[in-house]
Amino acid sequence: MMPAADNASPVWRHACTRHDLVANSGVVALIDGMQVALFYLPDAGEQTLYAVENQDPRSGANVIGRGLVGRIGGDLVVSSPLYKQQFRLVDGTCVQFPEQRLRTWPVRFNGDAVEIG
Repeated sequence: MMPAADNASPVWRHACTRHDLVANSGVVALIDGMQVALFYLPDAGEQTLYAVENQDPRSGANVIGRGLVGRIGGDLVVSSPLYKQQFRLVDGTCVQFPEQRLRTWPVRFNGDAVEIG
């Protein structure tokens, strides 16, 4: 699944249902053979749903969906369970190591369906 270009409309794929999500935590969906960590943060403000790559770029393990969610300097982040580096949920950048990055996707609710672009 390729990320959409900035000026192109994404092709939306079903990931799971709203019922499958866990508030303030992550779950993992398999989309086109790639593990995607979905974070549902109902109290986060305007954007409440995030989709990032589940594979930790440092260890190669598929663990990001099990990471703890928090804030650093106003940014929502997820901490890798293995090496504890934090990734911004909005764009996948690593706070401590800029060379590490998680892939991100647009994600939305379509009724009770969760869709990834």
